[in-house]
Amino acid sequence: MSEIQSEVPGRAGQYYVSITSFVALFAIVGLALYGLPLYYDFMVTDFGWSRAQVTSGNALSKLVVGPLFGFLAGWTVDRFGPRRLMMAGIVMAGGALIGLAHVTALWMFYLFYLFNAIGYVCGGPLPNQVLLSRWFDRGRGKAMGFAYLGIGIGGTLVAKLSPRLVEAFGWRGALQALGILIIVLALPLAYFVKDAPDQHGARKGPDPVAPLKGVFSTRAFYLLALGSMCSIGAVGATNQNLKLYLSLDQKYSQDAAASVISTVLAFSIGGRLLMGWLADRWARRRVMLLIYSMIAASIPLLLFAESRTSMYVFAAVFGLGLGGEYMIIPLMAAELFGIRVLGRLMGVLLTADGVAEATTPMFVAYLRDVTGTYRTGFAVLVGIAVVGALAIAFLPRASAGQLESSHV
Repeated sequence: MSEIQSEVPGRAGQYYVSITSFVALFAIVGLALYGLPLYYDFMVTDFGWSRAQVTSGNALSKLVVGPLFGFLAGWTVDRFGPRRLMMAGIVMAGGALIGLAHVTALWMFYLFYLFNAIGYVCGGPLPNQVLLSRWFDRGRGKAMGFAYLGIGIGGTLVAKLSPRLVEAFGWRGALQALGILIIVLALPLAYFVKDAPDQHGARKGPDPVAPLKGVFSTRAFYLLALGSMCSIGAVGATNQNLKLYLSLDQKYSQDAAASVISTVLAFSIGGRLLMGWLADRWARRRVMLLIYSMIAASIPLLLFAESRTSMYVFAAVFGLGLGGEYMIIPLMAAELFGIRVLGRLMGVLLTADGVAEATTPMFVAYLRDVTGTYRTGFAVLVGIAVVGALAIAFLPRASAGQLESSHV
């Protein structure tokens, strides 16, 4: 039993926490993170910006936000709980989309993308991972899988909804509507959520903070960091460039491109359920290796975009891997190092992952700009994904209790 939970928390509280995390991830990751690349082609067309420029907003904002806010956000969650940080993140993520709907210059684009990145760090996976880990011990994989369904459902919805919103309101009005929707849906739930079950969350004063130093002396930490950076970099670059590739290079219509993207995200829903279920039954290292291998195997199929069959096979395999991608990292980290350091540890890992997720899409877009094709960029992504899978294959078969008792 977790050191935070001395008794089984109430079912009603667990249900509410699961729903809150589901909606927060639905909004901040599903609508915002997966929604924004759907509007890059409009910015290229309207403003004359290059592919590297429209993907650089994500890159530059995360390179600034990750090092400055990642560990601080993790420390805040470990010490004061996730609730207040989540609320601030929801407001910033929604406000960022509203601001991006009114940009007229590149500096404005970067400014609001910066707020979007801060919103992601404060209200996205990090606080929700800690919140769920505090409320669940047994069944943590299923709880995490359910909450992360919000990402897939939100991403699927935004891919289907955006063409309709653009038709009705233009791309600026569509972005503004998404920003308002994020705040309206997620903020009220986060306001009423408890940081932890009563026996823990009702304690007076800040939580005691366990030392983190021992974690950095383990080989497991560096393998986990390398594996997650490589895989998230490959996933991020694929997602950020997919609409550009289909719409501008392969001449897919808006509806056809949205169909492929929504298929990816629909399969990610099944992937989250499947990988969450497997994570409670298999060794999580094995589940993580399966996920990363699927991502590496799917990217070469993008080279056959002239075949709609190949694209939907890509969408299925990549979507299943994507479904477990972000969810498995905190589960693996908690198993290796325990939950008393999870907030700060995920702050470090998410900062490192954010650097990879920021730079890889821009690098792939740059390669497309200078070579006139995505072939070189996709080959690079396959190589990165394979390195990530190999790093996970060398993770130790240690339980959370073994490493936690040795290093915390």
